[in-house]
Amino acid sequence: MDISGLTLARMQARTNELCLQVRHTPTIGLDTPLLAKALGAGHVALKLECFQHTGTFKARGALSNVAAIPADKSAAGITAASAGNHAIAAAWAARAARLSAKVVMQDTANPFRVARARAEGAEVILRAPGAATFGEAERLSRDEGRTFIHPFDGENTMLGTAGVGLEFIEDAPDLDAVIISVGGGGLISGAAAALKLSKPGIEVFGVEPMGADSMTRSLLAGEPVNIGQPDTIADSLAPPMALPMGHAMCHAYVDDMVRVTDDAICAGMVVFQQEAKLAVEPAAGAAIAGMLGPLRERLQGKSVGIVVCGANIDAETFLQQMGRGLTHLEELTDF
Repeated sequence: MDISGLTLARMQARTNELCLQVRHTPTIGLDTPLLAKALGAGHVALKLECFQHTGTFKARGALSNVAAIPADKSAAGITAASAGNHAIAAAWAARAARLSAKVVMQDTANPFRVARARAEGAEVILRAPGAATFGEAERLSRDEGRTFIHPFDGENTMLGTAGVGLEFIEDAPDLDAVIISVGGGGLISGAAAALKLSKPGIEVFGVEPMGADSMTRSLLAGEPVNIGQPDTIADSLAPPMALPMGHAMCHAYVDDMVRVTDDAICAGMVVFQQEAKLAVEPAAGAAIAGMLGPLRERLQGKSVGIVVCGANIDAETFLQQMGRGLTHLEELTDF
């Protein structure tokens, strides 16, 4: 697939266009005894997308898509399909642009996330996961003229998420490597392109759950694949397939993909809480689990950036997953 149109100049222009509405999230250094032991002479910087509007990086792609809606289509509003975070972000972006929003969420979505989408002013429609969720969003687009905002694919999504990479390299120019959790690929596609085009020598690593590794399998196969029903607690990282644009972007700009277990993801959440005092969702826990697990030897002595992609999680679920993480913490930090 031709991705040559996604240039650094376009990424910078879109980031500048959105800068008054999207937060330039903080980058903080995290040097603790545990991480010093893990990386030797290296150190860690965190890009805190958990402090973005709506609690995740998803606000960037959603707003980028809304900003690109032609004036003659804006009155019809938007629709989206999502297990949670994207629905919240799409609803927020629509409200920011004073557009109506009907978002379709899986009926298995966490009630906390459903409530957040409604709080942003969207009408929420619940459907069965998968085809039924996307089918209802497509119907709304067809019958009501609403602009469909894809949860992770498309140029506008990736132009939006490129801002993560541009801000990170601006705030931490000495980074040697960046680690990013991967679901459908919308975040890593834009961020990795921005990082590599700004600093060609930087390494970018993606992390997927063992039970939702569609991008890893797609890159190995040389084409997008569908893995069927994902099996992971990290619902934000659980699309069953990669798509052509995300696959092409990852092939071009991502150095390697690694996989981590759900036990390691929960342990990563514990590490974030104990070392950085951050309460994050499993999708973010996966990134630090990747650093401390399969990537640790490759990152010795390097300056490592981690994108903390989100923190949309209710207290009850957080406590359950923290308990699981504590049980497996020693496995992740035994080095």
